[in-house]
Amino acid sequence: MQFSLKNLVKGILFVAVLGGFTFYVISKIQYRNNLMDVEEYSPISTLIVPVHEVKHSKYPFVDIHNHQFDMPLKDLSKLVTEMDSLNMGFMVNLSGFRGLYLKKTLENIRENAPTRFGIFVNLDFEQIDSPDFVTTNIELLKKAKQEGVIGLKVYKSLGLTDKDFQGNRIAVNDPRLDPIWDQCGKLGFPVLIHSAEPASFWKSKDKYNERWLELKQKPGRYRDPEKIRSFESIIAEQHDVFNKHPNTTFINAHMGWMGNDLKRLAVHLDNYPNVVTEIGAVLAELGRQPRQARQFMINYQDRVLFGKDSYKVSEYYTYFRVLETDDEYFDYYRKRHAHWKMYGLALPDSVLQKLYYKNALRILPSIDKNLFPKL
Repeated sequence: MQFSLKNLVKGILFVAVLGGFTFYVISKIQYRNNLMDVEEYSPISTLIVPVHEVKHSKYPFVDIHNHQFDMPLKDLSKLVTEMDSLNMGFMVNLSGFRGLYLKKTLENIRENAPTRFGIFVNLDFEQIDSPDFVTTNIELLKKAKQEGVIGLKVYKSLGLTDKDFQGNRIAVNDPRLDPIWDQCGKLGFPVLIHSAEPASFWKSKDKYNERWLELKQKPGRYRDPEKIRSFESIIAEQHDVFNKHPNTTFINAHMGWMGNDLKRLAVHLDNYPNVVTEIGAVLAELGRQPRQARQFMINYQDRVLFGKDSYKVSEYYTYFRVLETDDEYFDYYRKRHAHWKMYGLALPDSVLQKLYYKNALRILPSIDKNLFPKL
């Protein structure tokens, strides 16, 4: 009898454990079946706050950072109509390239919209070992200015992937490039330079990396620290160029990847009076720290330009809303860049005017000033 009771107790315990385990497994399966991907999860906020949709900027603006890769053949009338709807007075196309492509681009602008677009030329730095590299590119820059080009754009490949004839990475501050930077200063060509990438691209692709979703969707953006020069070293090379060429104006693209550390960016601008910056593709950094960002934009109102980078009309609306309103807790337009919410900076009119057009007109004096309110 005692033996049977013991077996009964064991049996009950076994059934209980088995049942508990089965329930656990079933619940896990149900959870997994019902679990949506973070890319799909888009909850509608129940927060009741003021909403201001801004589809037209308060003041006409210059977009200093845009890419129109098909401009040699593009119907500019359609693009101008879209620009007018946004209140964009002038667009800088950084993708002018060179040669026949550049020639056709300039012809299209002259014939169809001569006052609305500016072109930056691009150089092939991988020809750096050519015997005539310096003389050829200095002549290219001089000729480009004569034909109506207004600046030089340097892509991120310099310092990351560009290689010389020996297969060695070309550093941003390679001394063989010094004559190029000096010539831009002599020509009055601002140099819009994009160096490196967000520092998070060099970090482990784990749950602690706030760029995890972007690296998942765009795995090619990951920078393996074992193979790629470090973020800090590339940035240091860029800053060395700024220091060595004080007579050249540099536009440090994307807030120099310091939009997440505005104190560092402030020190950077203090150290290099020949440098300005722009907000293309980094608005999300400003929109998540509205108090600190607002104060930064006021303190450095003469040093920041408006830029967007990729072109899509509806995405400008978020820029206007962040810069002009005091709205709270609203979405950025691309989750992989910002899974957090935006807050408006409500910048003063005097700051908006400098950000939207006054700073650009100072740096690019060839822009038709009749497109903008009188300074």
